[in-house]
Amino acid sequence: MNTKQQLKALAEARRGVLVPGAFNALSARVVADLGFEAIYVTGAGVTNMWFGLPDQAFMGLSDIADHTARIRDAVELPLIVDADTGFGNALNTYHAVRTLERAGADCIQLEDQVSPKRCGHFNGKEVISTEEMLGKIRAAVDARRDQDTLIMARTDACATQGFEAAVERAQRFAEAGADILFVEAVTRAEEISALPRRLAKPQLMNMVIGGKTPITSADELAGLGYGLVLYANAALQGAVAGMQKALGQLRSERKVDENTAVVTPFAERQRLVGKPFWDDLEKKYQ
Repeated sequence: MNTKQQLKALAEARRGVLVPGAFNALSARVVADLGFEAIYVTGAGVTNMWFGLPDQAFMGLSDIADHTARIRDAVELPLIVDADTGFGNALNTYHAVRTLERAGADCIQLEDQVSPKRCGHFNGKEVISTEEMLGKIRAAVDARRDQDTLIMARTDACATQGFEAAVERAQRFAEAGADILFVEAVTRAEEISALPRRLAKPQLMNMVIGGKTPITSADELAGLGYGLVLYANAALQGAVAGMQKALGQLRSERKVDENTAVVTPFAERQRLVGKPFWDDLEKKYQ
């Protein structure tokens, strides 16, 4: 199977496959190296790590496409790519799907927020009309050059219209052609349990560390029938914590070496970026 078919099979297996987020090629290599089965190219992570800004629509299509292409070159795993609101109307969404598919996306996620969007776990969200979002989903489905490319439709309506409205939207998204459904920022365990019973399409549940949704184990989510369990920014938050620890030690002790646990050893860093491969390649062409 190609990576698109692999991702479809993972989602349809309903076994709570853990999908960590990656914000650059190196973080994607770490995800792959640890044996995860798929990667989420996170818009929030790109915005935080590339611009040092919050997840409030500062990222553009070219930014996420560039990161997707670099990550695609670095790893062989299936890639779910965060396309925010499609970067405009249905026509912009059509163009975004073409662009991200060309960059290496296996699944493209679209959400129904009013632009400029914001993190699904921030306050102050608004959503577009259901009909407008259905147009974007139909545009995304039509834009695919490869029919194995998956479209994931996310609704943020829980925060503004309530759980029942969000479920109704998600069902209509499925009818419009979405392959995977994503009901964002549910706030109660009963809602987490209800979604797989209410919606037939494979679903993703987003676990945001410090967010509005109760953290639930991937095993429990698998038992409920979720296909994918997203930790979009666990790597990012871990990386920030690691930088703070290493630099805090440097500031306080005036040195850092490999005998401390706050840094990855030099050799491990070179392994992760594939230096042995490039050394062998260099010998081959000398």
